[in-house]
Amino acid sequence: MVWKCSGLSEYDLRRPLTPTGTNLLGLVKHLASIEVGCFAWPFDRPLNETFWWLEEDDDAEPNSDMWATEDESSEWIFSVYERTRAHADAVIEDLPLTAPGLVPWREPSEVTLHEMLVHMIVETERHLGQADILRESIDGSVGYYPANDNLPSMGQDWWTAYRDRLERVARQAGR
Repeated sequence: MVWKCSGLSEYDLRRPLTPTGTNLLGLVKHLASIEVGCFAWPFDRPLNETFWWLEEDDDAEPNSDMWATEDESSEWIFSVYERTRAHADAVIEDLPLTAPGLVPWREPSEVTLHEMLVHMIVETERHLGQADILRESIDGSVGYYPANDNLPSMGQDWWTAYRDRLERVARQAGR
């Protein structure tokens, strides 16, 4: 996720690129929130800090974990993500996969560390897919990481012609 955001301007990290406002920095903030919800709270392993958008008694607006406010720098959001990931890693290392946990806002509320790991993998993969599309729409960057774009080596002219062909086929099918 961090690589999907690297090298972008503050604007490009924050700008809403879908009708529902999905943005790269919001995805990072959201994943940090999910790390807390999967590994800190269920296993009574609190972090030594709190995040305003996760407090039960606050009046955070809906979706407040999906975007960064003017006061939340991208550096701070990335540091929150790193700290929550490190905390999750420590919990995972300390507990067996069968360790029981409790997630009171879902049914059934009893979970295991294994179930939370699977949930976190699913959440991360889902949001990485969104990040792939957002990043490609910003500057054309694609792939797993800079040295592996995971695409056939066809050249820009081929990709342009390929996309144009798909557009023609879609228009024809839509008639």
